[in-house]
Amino acid sequence: MPIDLRSDTVTLPTPEMRHAMANADVGDDVHGEDPTVNRLQELSAEMLGKEAALFCPSGTQTNFCALLSHCERGDEYIVGQRAHTYMFEGGGAAVFGSIQPQPVDFEEDGSIDLRKAASVVKLPNVHFPRTKLLCLENTQDGKVLSLEYLNQARKFADQHGLGLHLDGARVFNAAVKLGVPISEIVQPFDSISVCLSKGLGAPVGSVLVGSKDLIVRAHRWRKVAGGGMRQAGIIAAGCIHALENHVERLVEDHAKAQRLLDGFAGITEVQPEPLTGQTNMVFLKIEKGKELTAYLKERGILISGYGSLRLVTHMDVTLEDMDTVVNEVKAFFARGA
Repeated sequence: MPIDLRSDTVTLPTPEMRHAMANADVGDDVHGEDPTVNRLQELSAEMLGKEAALFCPSGTQTNFCALLSHCERGDEYIVGQRAHTYMFEGGGAAVFGSIQPQPVDFEEDGSIDLRKAASVVKLPNVHFPRTKLLCLENTQDGKVLSLEYLNQARKFADQHGLGLHLDGARVFNAAVKLGVPISEIVQPFDSISVCLSKGLGAPVGSVLVGSKDLIVRAHRWRKVAGGGMRQAGIIAAGCIHALENHVERLVEDHAKAQRLLDGFAGITEVQPEPLTGQTNMVFLKIEKGKELTAYLKERGILISGYGSLRLVTHMDVTLEDMDTVVNEVKAFFARGA
């Protein structure tokens, strides 16, 4: 098996998860009759301290349903310049919802400077789109937003009459890093998208969590987007297993990322990006990035990157694998010396 550090989405379901999926009680979820999907939605809402939740096939769809539930045609949302909801979801909000993104550069710590956000909030005027939503990301490239900042964002949203959405694809990593309940991190938000198929290890699925009214609106948009599933309890069972068994173990993935950083510290050609490695992602600046990626692939090590190299740890790699990666990187640069 290769050492696959391209993403934490490559994890395989554990034998225990497969057992839970094979034995799941199922029904027609489009009619609201799948007991396992209903249990997953209730569990997700309870864990995050919100009223309701909606199970979707992907995080792209939960974000899409959230944006369209907050905004109407001709509205806009403020979002990070390199945010997933802006750059990596096919422009769905604009394509299907006629919602305009207003991007703002992320700060080094993964936050959006609220003063910059304030400068792009549109005043009521027929010439402008209506600013309706601030969308944050946590973690952002593996970086954890502070609780103080999240509370400031809530005050900002209230001050400007905006909704507040969190793309929390890896928000459980943030909670584990800060050592706080997930409900404390998401408390300021009106809606939260959570992926269960990344570090938590489920084979597919995400949940959108928020108020009952918002989830009712999102339910309709899920149907419009083709997200209505039938006997979806088979996959929901894997998601329940992930929530009940794979949250606390995320600390192990963080330790693997730190093992990589410790190993790379002695390689002068490798420059970790600022604040990287807080959770399960390591970003590196390397001049010979393409050559290194190809070299590692020949040796059964898979990595990715857009401009810089990204290594993502997860449950299907080990601490010993991290040592192997470090040694191969050292060998690559020693060969080129």
